[in-house]
Amino acid sequence: MSSFEAVHRWVVSADIMGSGRLGQRAKLRSRRGMYDVFESAFDAVGVAAQQMHLEDRGDGVLAALAPHVPPSALVGLWLEEVYQGVREHNAGLHQPLRLRIAMHGGPVGHDGRGLVGRAVDLTCRLCDSDPARAILAADDTVEVVFVASDVLYRSVVVEEGRFVEPAHYRPYPVRVKETDELAWFYVPGREQPPAPAGAPVQRGPAGARPAPRARAAAGARAEAGTPRPTKYAITVNGHNQIVDGAEVHGDVIGFRGADDEHGTGPAGRGRR
Repeated sequence: MSSFEAVHRWVVSADIMGSGRLGQRAKLRSRRGMYDVFESAFDAVGVAAQQMHLEDRGDGVLAALAPHVPPSALVGLWLEEVYQGVREHNAGLHQPLRLRIAMHGGPVGHDGRGLVGRAVDLTCRLCDSDPARAILAADDTVEVVFVASDVLYRSVVVEEGRFVEPAHYRPYPVRVKETDELAWFYVPGREQPPAPAGAPVQRGPAGARPAPRARAAAGARAEAGTPRPTKYAITVNGHNQIVDGAEVHGDVIGFRGADDEHGTGPAGRGRR
C-alpha cells in the first residue's frame, strides 16, 4: 500500500493484563473500555482515524501513526488522557482494566495484511516484556504501565513538556529472543513505578531533574544538617587531632591506607 511505505512512524502496542482469565462479559467490557479510552485520547491530541493504522490483537491493539504526528504529544497529553480514561472506566469495577502500553519509532511498512518492520517487533516485545508484567504484578493499584524505548526516551521524553515527566521513568533491561535492549518504564501518577521483583534498585535518569518532592526532601536534609555521603574514609592514629573534611590538624602518629594494613608501606610512612 502506497500510504504505508517503509517510512519512520511511531508505533504503539497495548495489551490488557489478565484478559485470558476474564469471562466473556468482562472481556468484552475491557475491550470496549480500551477502545473508548484510546479513541478519546487520540481525539484529544488531534489524531484522526485516517492518520493512523490500527490493528486489533484480541486482547490489545497495534497502531502506527502518520509521520507528522508529534511524539511529544503521544508521551504527554495522549498518555495522560489514556491514564485518566482508564481511571474513569475502572470506577466501581471489581475487575478493572489494566494496560501495558509500549512505544517506539522506526521504519514501518505494510504488506497488505499488517504492519511490518523491526520497530513493530521491538514495540510489541517491550509491551510484552517481563518488567512491564512484573510492575503490574507488584502493585494491584497500578492501572497503566508505559514502556518507552531507549530511542524514544532519549530523543523525546528527556526534552520534557506538558505531562512529560522524565525523572519519573526508570530503566530496566528487556531480554527476549534476539532483543537485548534498555527500556524506560513509567506509571502515570507515580513518582516511580514499583520495582519489579528481583530487579536491582535503579537511580533516576542521568541528567534529569529530580521530582519536586525529591528536591524538597534534599533541601530539608541540607537544612537539617544531614551529612553528605563521602567517597572515602580517613582512619587516623594519634592524639589531639581535629579532622576537617579531608584535612587532619594535630599530632599525627601515623595513618594507614587501603593497601597498607599495618601502616608501614608508603601510606603509613607519612609521619611528622
